[in-house]
Amino acid sequence: MTVIQISNLRKTFTTKRKAAGLGGSVRSIFRPQHQVVEAVRGISFDLGEGGRLGLIGPNGAGKSTTIKILTGILFPTEGEASVLGYVPWKERRQLAYHIGTVFGQRPQLWYHLPAIDTFQLFGKIYELEDKDVKQRISFLAEAFEIEDLLETPVRKLSLGQRMRCEIAASLIHRPKLLLLDEPSIGLDVVAKQRIRDTIRRMNEMENVSVLLTSHDAGDLEALCKRVIIINHGQIVYQDRVSNLKRRYLTTKEVGVRYARPIPKDFTMPDVNILKVGKYGVKLGFDTRQIPADVVLARLAESGDLVDITISDPSLEEVIAKIYQEVEGAKEAQA
Repeated sequence: MTVIQISNLRKTFTTKRKAAGLGGSVRSIFRPQHQVVEAVRGISFDLGEGGRLGLIGPNGAGKSTTIKILTGILFPTEGEASVLGYVPWKERRQLAYHIGTVFGQRPQLWYHLPAIDTFQLFGKIYELEDKDVKQRISFLAEAFEIEDLLETPVRKLSLGQRMRCEIAASLIHRPKLLLLDEPSIGLDVVAKQRIRDTIRRMNEMENVSVLLTSHDAGDLEALCKRVIIINHGQIVYQDRVSNLKRRYLTTKEVGVRYARPIPKDFTMPDVNILKVGKYGVKLGFDTRQIPADVVLARLAESGDLVDITISDPSLEEVIAKIYQEVEGAKEAQA
């Protein structure tokens, strides 16, 4: 079953252009100038039942606009879209019973009330039996490890705790599709991992399909099977995450701190030494040239480790590299 089917989707916005200078600003009151902004420019993709798809790109690429079209919040300018057999902007009410949505910067929980009050309210909105709502809350509370948070006012929760409650709230009615727009924004490493683990577990247990937008490469690796990269409203790359990882996420940065001072001339073959301090060193390497476990083993042999961090290249770097390759290919064909 195809959960999402998009064909040649376009969305343009008309905005007023700010006039320069005093004279221009006076004229703009009576004769305002407008400009057309193409947020989404003819994208096409699909998502199957139980699939996990990542939609990524820089700010302003068109990701959130696409999500809002798929939920029925926005009308497209052109193109077609089907979500679970519904046309979102025409059948938004019917579709709402089958999808769950989380916008990382737009909370749906009532700020001054405990999360359980919102959960129960959602049960009424989705016309669920009280018994079913109670069982569902119990199940989600255990899955998201929020049993001790349900009676606490949302305003007193940490960001990570609140996001776990937000995602749980979106799953009260057992949706077939979960749309997540930047769910891990601003979270610490531990909170991110908890949310990733639980979303993946819900996907496996209930076969809920997941469409995710994120700026975090870790979200893609942990949650998505496929990835689509959008830039300037157009798809510039789509493939399996495993292929993206092999081709573009091969460089790593490792920072370590030792219990004792290390030599100023600290070296290691096949890696780039980026920074050396009294107790720590930061280095970069390419996993195609040297495996990560070899690097970590050599670092451990160099002294007693106190702390170690491993980071991937930012998605902005990956997207820029892919976009440069696409533009280079176009110029070569021309």
